[in-house]
Amino acid sequence: MGKPKILIVGPSWVGDMLMSQSLYRQLKAQSPNCEIDVLAPDWCRAIIERMPEVNNTIEMPVGHGSLQLGVRRRLGEFLAEQQYDQAIVLPNSLKSALIPWFAGIDLRTGWLGEMRYFLLNDPRKLIKSAFPRMVERYVALAGPGVASAKELPEILPPKLTIDTDLQQQAIKQFNLPSSKLIGFCPGAEFGPAKRWPDYHYAALASKLIEQGYQIACFGSAKDAEVVEQIKDQLPDEQQQALIGLAGETTLPQAVDLLAACDAVVTNDSGLMHVAAAVGSPLVALYGPTSPDFTPPLTDKAEVIRLIDGYLKIRKGDNDQGYHQSMIDITPERVMEAVQKQLAARETEQGVA
Repeated sequence: MGKPKILIVGPSWVGDMLMSQSLYRQLKAQSPNCEIDVLAPDWCRAIIERMPEVNNTIEMPVGHGSLQLGVRRRLGEFLAEQQYDQAIVLPNSLKSALIPWFAGIDLRTGWLGEMRYFLLNDPRKLIKSAFPRMVERYVALAGPGVASAKELPEILPPKLTIDTDLQQQAIKQFNLPSSKLIGFCPGAEFGPAKRWPDYHYAALASKLIEQGYQIACFGSAKDAEVVEQIKDQLPDEQQQALIGLAGETTLPQAVDLLAACDAVVTNDSGLMHVAAAVGSPLVALYGPTSPDFTPPLTDKAEVIRLIDGYLKIRKGDNDQGYHQSMIDITPERVMEAVQKQLAARETEQGVA
């Protein structure tokens, strides 16, 4: 039997890309000799290269939300030469299904959406209540159609490879301790509404520093401002114990350094999913968004949320400040959860 070649049209967000690894792991479990290529934005390459299930990454030359029909057609014609047996389209847009159709791939699988029925010849009708979690919707595309998540095999969580040599280099580069390090991920897409307040992060950091820990704050360059806000609220004698890495690390360095943390405190963000995928104990803080749909896929997480339901967050909401449900999560409550995660880590290391 030959090696089935599968093209995945991947998602465009960090968290979604991490969750898609569960699909790749399931495809490999079903057919160990299959070859998986992922079509995704170039920034995703750093994440995908840490997924051992993926053979190649193909850069998506079209920006998120852009049509550029001619560019998609030319890429499809190039991919036709690769002779894929199947394409699995993860985004629900019509645009995302065009390239496999232009490539003439025999089997094109995906959920129905945006009037793209004619582009898919293995369409699935999604009943959202039957597949409440996004990762279930991804994994369900690995095999023949199933009626609900209950019929799926055990979902294999995302699991990124750690480069220990690069990890040690990054620890030295940023002058981080080799132990007693706590990671903070205080940023989130769409502004403050999804974020735990900076003054709560500062209060928690102060308590942890008093116990001898140092704090590494991760994020993109746009998160550097909130990291500085956290640091500025610490007593002068504690400020050196908080290291601002937002915008300073590459994505591979962030992956490796999050794996080096004893625990991670994080908002609902892409870095939350990275921390889960490298096995770091974490405390995940949710407000308007729901952990029922995109939880951290790990058994080493405690999720804290004080409200029920889902409140849609839009880009225009970012001037409205912190959501009350996030303000109501106290530093004392989070400190308790962090201590619980640290104790579990020590027990695990003792057993090992």
